[in-house]
Amino acid sequence: MKTSFFGKTLSGPFTIPSGIVTTATPIIQYVFDHMPEVGVVTTKSIGLEPRAGYREPVLSQYAPGCFVNAVGLTNPGARESLALLGQLRVPEDRFLLTSIFGGSVEEFVEVAKILAPVSDGLELNLSCPHAKGYGMAMGQDPDLVREITAAVKAVVDIPVIPKLTPNTPDIGEIARAAVDGGADGLCAINTVGPGYTSAHGHPVLSNGSGGISGKGVLPIGLKCVREVAREVDCPIIGCGGVSSAEDVQAYFDAGASIVGVGSSLVGLTTEEIGDYFLALAADLGTGNNRAESQIRYDIDMHFRPVTLVEQKRVCEDITILTFDRKINIQAGEFIFLWVPGIGEKPFSALTDDPFSLVVIDVGVFTHALMDLPPGTEAYVRGPHGIPVDPPEDAKIMAVAGGTGLAAVYQVARDFGNAEVFAGARSAERLYFLEECKQVAEVHVATDDGSAGFQGVVTELLRERLQQMSQEERDSLVFYNCGPEPMVHAAVAVQREFCRDQQIFSAIDYLTKCGVGICGACAAPDGQRLCVDGPFLQAV
Repeated sequence: MKTSFFGKTLSGPFTIPSGIVTTATPIIQYVFDHMPEVGVVTTKSIGLEPRAGYREPVLSQYAPGCFVNAVGLTNPGARESLALLGQLRVPEDRFLLTSIFGGSVEEFVEVAKILAPVSDGLELNLSCPHAKGYGMAMGQDPDLVREITAAVKAVVDIPVIPKLTPNTPDIGEIARAAVDGGADGLCAINTVGPGYTSAHGHPVLSNGSGGISGKGVLPIGLKCVREVAREVDCPIIGCGGVSSAEDVQAYFDAGASIVGVGSSLVGLTTEEIGDYFLALAADLGTGNNRAESQIRYDIDMHFRPVTLVEQKRVCEDITILTFDRKINIQAGEFIFLWVPGIGEKPFSALTDDPFSLVVIDVGVFTHALMDLPPGTEAYVRGPHGIPVDPPEDAKIMAVAGGTGLAAVYQVARDFGNAEVFAGARSAERLYFLEECKQVAEVHVATDDGSAGFQGVVTELLRERLQQMSQEERDSLVFYNCGPEPMVHAAVAVQREFCRDQQIFSAIDYLTKCGVGICGACAAPDGQRLCVDGPFLQAV
């Protein structure tokens, strides 16, 4: 479906709104390379300086297909983003729309000047409803909208597209102000709200409240786009609540030129997102409704209570937490542990009955878990991710470091015929080895030689592979889990003897939402660990 947009003939009429999925350059490049229906790729909102954003939880589901989020404008800052976006290969028939924000007119101008050289257009975030002093706080004032737009237009020579908030009595007035300031186009709408969700008597989002998105905001988005189109004559990107071709057509009828699809992508793998957009474009031409059947309305983000019954310290910065009940989880899947007031993080279950997990003290949340007293009530959501599925006749070789042993232990336990390679800096940092020996042949390496082989675990792995015949090596399936340097080293050794198709790795990338929307867990090839993995095939 060819679409004209600011001098370009685009390969498709869709975009993914800012802050959803296309938040990291590897994901953006993947979309450019594999999803022609997405003619406009919108970045996450970028500010002048790096911003960590809010602690998890950052996303909450209050009904199927309906969400509240407060990520907090997380971004690496304009200068780092310049280097990252500059590496992209943007096809001629695509449009890179860079979303920017600032706390003042001057900040908007500075960010615009930095990022314009690597952008086809700039989206001005004048609508974020949950970041104090940014976004909506500015976008509700028509005079400030006009001033910011005019100031940015004065320093760039590419299209400027303010993104409008629905949280205003008269969005038409805001649209007129933006166009009076020189806006080339407009985007409507950002999330509604802010709204609030709770679970077991506690606010879910660490920020307390956040922007409302998903299927439930469709009527508001359509109303706003229609009001904007009535007041101004410029291209409009319509966003909010789209799930079907019927919704897309409704946005076109309301006056949109490009239509954004965001929350409908929750839970979809990267391949499934491509299939969804392909079906959505086909539905527009045929009048069918096949695309909506692909949406994951079955995603479960509800929290279930668990009570801590034992904390067993392995060493100063490693502990094993055991809870009072069983959880249902398959090998390769992961869960989120939420402690209200502290946060949430993803973990592989060390055991499922009773539920236990291993914690290494690496940050604020894990540091708090180190001293969590028995009797503490916490909450679990999930499982998330894709279970592993080795061939029936495969021999499993699992390589683990840090908390990675938890991820590979259940693989060895559930599928058998396995060898586990466990590495640590010293013997005191090893854990759960006796249990591993009951289900697999275990090889241990420590940097200082205080247990097992002296050296890194990958040296031990190479020795073992050298001992095997080619026929034996052809039957292997590798599962690597742990810190990124260790996993890369393991993959390098495995590639000396085996094919990429035999190698699967889970790296400790940052995972925030767990359902593929925030893009924090982007792998270098554009996949997202939380929905495409956690075990990804070597590439």
